[in-house]
Amino acid sequence: MRNITLLACGILFFYSCQNHAQTSAAKAVTTKPMAKETIYQFKVTDLYGEPFDFALLKGKKVIVVNTASKCGLTPQYKDLEAIYEKYKDKGLVIVGFPANNFASQEPGTSKEIAQFCQQNYGVTFPMMEKISVKGNDMAPIYKFLTQKSKNGLQDSEVEWNFQKYLINEKGELVKVVSPKTLPTDPEITDWLSK
Repeated sequence: MRNITLLACGILFFYSCQNHAQTSAAKAVTTKPMAKETIYQFKVTDLYGEPFDFALLKGKKVIVVNTASKCGLTPQYKDLEAIYEKYKDKGLVIVGFPANNFASQEPGTSKEIAQFCQQNYGVTFPMMEKISVKGNDMAPIYKFLTQKSKNGLQDSEVEWNFQKYLINEKGELVKVVSPKTLPTDPEITDWLSK
């Protein structure tokens, strides 16, 4: 009787180990890291109500920046326009996203924002319609920019107006730059010069 019990235990142990090995192998297959996303999947709307497809920016360096008209950092529009003018022929595109998430510093309508940017800073780089860059109503493109599970680089939080996200020629996030860092800082211009 004891031999039969030992034999039964041995058989159960064998099948248990085999089942565990199969389960582990199945988990290994299903938990493969997903390929990271790129910015090229996003389509948004510009300040004039026209569609803007990021897939058209393949092969270009892109700076995505959340903007505001009534912020202490608003003069960065001038520097953003300056580097856009300097590097656009070398493949740079700056994409501005007005956002009212910080101290209600972007209360304007699309028409008012467009007029403000043109009259005060001569902005010629693409400006999108106003979105939310944080919170429950965060725009999908900012979920990509701020979540490592989507961008493959890092988690981040938009700290304030004029935070910059640097995207390489393959549509991948490569760096997050503080709102206080000027667009003309070497942290950005050295990357643009590469």
